[in-house]
Amino acid sequence: MTGYYHHDAPFLLESGEKLSELVIAYHTYGTLNQDRSNVVWVCHALTANSDVADWWPHTVESGCFLDPDRWFVVCANIIGSCYGTTGPLSENPATGEPYYSDFPLVTIRDIANAHCLLASHLGIGRIHALTGSSVGGFQALEWIAAEPERFDKLILIATDAKASPWTIAIDETQRMAIEADRTFGGKSPDAGMAGMAAARGIGLLTYRGGNGYNLTQCDAAGFNPVSDIHRACTYQRYQGEKLCRRFNAYSYVSILNSFDTHDIGRGRGGVAAALAGVTADSMVIGLSSDIIFTPAEMKELSAMLPRSVYREIDSAFGHDGFLVEHEQLNNILKPFIEG
Repeated sequence: MTGYYHHDAPFLLESGEKLSELVIAYHTYGTLNQDRSNVVWVCHALTANSDVADWWPHTVESGCFLDPDRWFVVCANIIGSCYGTTGPLSENPATGEPYYSDFPLVTIRDIANAHCLLASHLGIGRIHALTGSSVGGFQALEWIAAEPERFDKLILIATDAKASPWTIAIDETQRMAIEADRTFGGKSPDAGMAGMAAARGIGLLTYRGGNGYNLTQCDAAGFNPVSDIHRACTYQRYQGEKLCRRFNAYSYVSILNSFDTHDIGRGRGGVAAALAGVTADSMVIGLSSDIIFTPAEMKELSAMLPRSVYREIDSAFGHDGFLVEHEQLNNILKPFIEG
């Protein structure tokens, strides 16, 4: 079910600015049980939406770890996105026009605070399991650091407690591609599209890595490099064009900027101190070929959580393995959530 929560008061941002209006788009699956003890909250990644079944194949299905016959699954679209929650293309009440480049900086902590508002609106107190992958994991960590008593279980997949110089550099390179598009900054929802297509291509290189591309983008037999176009080239262009059909450059930049603010240790005595306060049973899952959040970093994250176990998915598809290896994911997570 799709829903929209209209927050009836100004939403104060960590920067000191505020959104005079906040709308949160969200999806739910399944039925909330009588004692409200069957909630599983999913935090989505960069360009995803709140419809988990749309972007996370074979997870919101009977017999899977997000089984809607057993769990009440909730996912909220994040602030800054373009799938129903307030973002750069929303109307700025001060001007009557979309925000575009004037949309304020939103931090991961702000996004987690919005999740908390939505949970209260839905009458949800304790949450059985909180899960997030990539930027979704950032949100999950920020939320559980703020309210450790709310959660029974925490599932982190291919993520970290703080944005690293490596991940920030990836984001900056994508921003550079968008800013190099001379249309970016114009007051149009289509501004910066060519730049965003290039940014998407940069991002995909880090999501899949060399092994992933070499397995899936080989040229067909009889390929002529003089007259034909490489399959890897058409794939990059197709993926850039595909994103342009469903997203916009202002939201893309807004979420990249949010990504770079991530540090659960800010104001909490550092990352280790913040993680030490997590009381939930935790599972941290790494991906064997992930070059964004490496298995070594994921093991380090798990070791800092007091009640954590580490698991690893063997995949040739890098960071995107969490979207591809659904069978391994279900085999690992279903017993953990139900246990």
